[in-house]
Amino acid sequence: MEGLGTNVYNYIEFLFGGEAVKKYIDFLNREPVQYIRVNTLKTSKEKTSSFLKSYYGIETEEIPGLPVALKVMVKNDIISRSLEHVIGEFYIQGLSSMIPPLIMAPKEDDIVLDLCASPGSKTTGIGELMNNKGILLANEIQAERVRTLIFNVERMNLVNTGVLHYKGELLSKIYNNYFDKILVDAPCSGLGIIQKRGEVGTWWNLEKCLGLGELQFKLLTSALKMVKEGGEILYSTCTMSVEENEMVISKILRKFPVEVVDIELPIESHPGITKYKEEVIDPRLEKARRILPWEADSDGFFIVKLRKTGEIEASVPFNFKKGDLRLVDHRNKEVKPILRFLSDTFGIKEEVFTRYKYLKKTNDIFFVNEDWDDANLSIFEMIGTRLGKFDKRDELTFHTQGAQILHNEITRNIYEIETEEELKKYITGGIIKKDVPLQQYVIKFKGYVLGTAVGGKEGIKSRFPRSKRTQGIFLL
Repeated sequence: MEGLGTNVYNYIEFLFGGEAVKKYIDFLNREPVQYIRVNTLKTSKEKTSSFLKSYYGIETEEIPGLPVALKVMVKNDIISRSLEHVIGEFYIQGLSSMIPPLIMAPKEDDIVLDLCASPGSKTTGIGELMNNKGILLANEIQAERVRTLIFNVERMNLVNTGVLHYKGELLSKIYNNYFDKILVDAPCSGLGIIQKRGEVGTWWNLEKCLGLGELQFKLLTSALKMVKEGGEILYSTCTMSVEENEMVISKILRKFPVEVVDIELPIESHPGITKYKEEVIDPRLEKARRILPWEADSDGFFIVKLRKTGEIEASVPFNFKKGDLRLVDHRNKEVKPILRFLSDTFGIKEEVFTRYKYLKKTNDIFFVNEDWDDANLSIFEMIGTRLGKFDKRDELTFHTQGAQILHNEITRNIYEIETEEELKKYITGGIIKKDVPLQQYVIKFKGYVLGTAVGGKEGIKSRFPRSKRTQGIFLL
């Protein structure tokens, strides 16, 4: 029973048998395998694998069927503190967790919602699959987790994403028949991630599962109202309980016009459970897939894809003030001089700025891909990402986010870091002692755009984001 707790032990034994319990305990006692998802907006799997080996001596292995995944052969703490991780070249993520966005298969022109989005591993995976195009909304209910979500959306350089802070089960009061695809990666009891969160074994019980099942049903009901007829919902959890998976979906199938879509997973999996105690479970749930942690050498997961086949009664809509925020294009009279300044200062061709829309909010100016739109701008925590910030004199400073996203377009005022000492100064927010003109700079190191800086009398003052300075970046 070590590592599982009595309730979990008995439940796994009942569901899968005594041999499975032994395999799970053995799995829990092993060192967790480390996987990374390569950010194809910035780099390639081949390049990532090569630099991890060359710079850090970290060997990786490709995973068949998962085009952006790499398995780290020997777990290494350096990888999470590497400069490449900090600037979003890759995301450290469980193998099973990478699969829902792949099965969801969003297209570049889709309108997509991640209903329970933080910390952002799946949101950023979806954004990358959309090639930073289309419209992606990421919602999170908990305020602290919203901050984590924004941090990762920015770190991975998404520019097609709007972040919301709402109860997922109430979001259908704002959006009705709106989305092409929705991911409901629902809050759950975590039976599949005990290797990461051992505390699950101490509190887990069926009563809590049933309570979570009610929330999961409400979230799915909201999602079904928000998705278009013919649109798809990908439901996933990192738990193995029938009460939070098949029983929830079976209830949805009884109440709403929905069909279960056939899916194939790129790793070993099993059909959904259709016989359980005295429960009546829809036989169509054989099309769902279960990933068992002791087989996958990763998290346990449940995944099912649903398609809405008919009309569903809409929720009573919220009444709220629309606000005066607006998205504008490059021709806007307030935005045009800002873009001309960036073009003149950093050698960015003006045509590049036609690919985006712009939003000024207090002292920040944000930019988002040109496809992006929404009638409810005032409800968002963030839209797109920061292009620049205005100081007290209303002068614009180019933001690190803008520099990283436009890295291939910048041809002027580039400072290449020359030594490890300069790199340390920059990433800790210090000043690189150089006699330089008083102007703004984009900082590069080993071909990477790290961020921005401002030249002054003392030298080059770092504008590397404070949120990234405290991560103890590993340097060779």
